[in-house]
Amino acid sequence: MSAATGVRTGRFYTAARRHPWVLGKVADWRIPLGPFTPAQIILAVVGGFLLIKTIPWWSWMGPVPIAGWLLGIWGVRRPRIKGRAPLQAALGWLLLCWQPHGGRIGGRAARDRAAQPLVGGFVLEGASQAPPISPVQRRSRAQGPARSRLAERAADAGPEPVRPVSGVQQLLARAGQGGAQ
Repeated sequence: MSAATGVRTGRFYTAARRHPWVLGKVADWRIPLGPFTPAQIILAVVGGFLLIKTIPWWSWMGPVPIAGWLLGIWGVRRPRIKGRAPLQAALGWLLLCWQPHGGRIGGRAARDRAAQPLVGGFVLEGASQAPPISPVQRRSRAQGPARSRLAERAADAGPEPVRPVSGVQQLLARAGQGGAQ
């Protein structure tokens, strides 16, 4: 290596550095026992309100509900649901339930087109004249049904030459006749 090339440095940042969404930290100062995540603050406020409103129901248990409330606040400090914070996961589920069932196309709800009746008609024409019967057909009918219709057609038409169908068969036929012209 030459002296002109620099040293490559790789840096890896934790989720907290990439997404520092915490409350209670300003510069170097922190709230005691903090900083707190939004889930912790919501649980503290809602749980404290419910504990105050239901004191007659749980007062006979002593400090057990309050200890459970504090453990719950501590327990939701860094939970992850498939790598996401619980509030963002709940918002994702809410938005998923809010989406239209058919999905979206171009930002709008995708819907099936309304059913439309299929209308149509048909025409009945008068019976047309049957083609005249050739003498060969008259003879075959006179002989009886012993001969099949396939045999009748073969006798009427005689041997049909087979014509080439594909381009390769046409080239081979030309080559057999003396070359391409």
